[in-house]
Amino acid sequence: MTDARSPRFIQLPVADSIDDREAARAALLRHPASAAPKYFYDRLGSHLFEAITELPEYYPTRTEAAIFASHGAAMASVIGSRCSAGKPEITLIDLGAGNCVKASKLFPLLEPRRYVAVDISVEFLREALKRVQREQPALSVVGVGLDFSASLDLPAELIEGRPVFFYPGSSIGNFAPDEALAFLRRVHERAQGPAPGGGLLIGIDLVKPHDALQRAYDDALGVTAAFNLNLLRQLNRLIGSDFEPRQWQHVGLYNPIESRIEMHLEAREALAVRWHGTERRFATGERIHTENSYKYTVERFAALLQSAGFGATRYWTDERGWFAVFWASA
Repeated sequence: MTDARSPRFIQLPVADSIDDREAARAALLRHPASAAPKYFYDRLGSHLFEAITELPEYYPTRTEAAIFASHGAAMASVIGSRCSAGKPEITLIDLGAGNCVKASKLFPLLEPRRYVAVDISVEFLREALKRVQREQPALSVVGVGLDFSASLDLPAELIEGRPVFFYPGSSIGNFAPDEALAFLRRVHERAQGPAPGGGLLIGIDLVKPHDALQRAYDDALGVTAAFNLNLLRQLNRLIGSDFEPRQWQHVGLYNPIESRIEMHLEAREALAVRWHGTERRFATGERIHTENSYKYTVERFAALLQSAGFGATRYWTDERGWFAVFWASA
């Protein structure tokens, strides 16, 4: 039994494993070079992302929040809460929990028995869970340090009743479509037990005017640039490289063919990066591809959920049709 005054924390296989380091090195040696977006989220990166969500250009967070404010009761009616007749209690599993604020707003609506917060940024998550436990002393609170993009092998004993997975912020857009399908299949598998009625509540960024997308990922204050450049500090820690962030600049652009925003780091000058006897040379203007953010139509995403094995779906959007929140039954 979890002490109601202290959140439990579980660290699953760590992000800086040998395999992870080798994958990061190999990605940098490719042409074009790339780096996984999970390396954005150390403690500083998590705080920088929080700052991004407050920017006037960055519409996703406030638009998604408005959808929950307008339609939260309807979502709870479809999903069911602890007080729903014949519905088993809920374990709410928050993927990429961050500061846990989004999930906290669901507590009065869904009344979960347990809250499982999953994130790769361990220190940031620990701090957030202390606040959650203070505000919800009767709630069973568990933090899991995990790179869930690679694995969703959560300990079975963590999930009681109906597993309701929560994946807000359109983070699914960081996956290429085939990767997104594989990820959603893993979520579907784990949302089916031990009690029926589980599923996935997920936020999706929709196709919209290109200029709005461009501004959201290349803000005037340069906070997104700092967030992107911080990834180089993470790589230095992970693989022992000697990246100098001042030699690089942030590039955010919309790729209409792939229906995605791309983030890159571009070399300001010809340079070489070294790590453990290896050297990678970059020409002026050469880039490291750090993130994709795919944009969907509601029809395309509903089809993706169906292909992943989910059953009935419902979705809610804002007035402009810029963002959607889907509920997909397992």
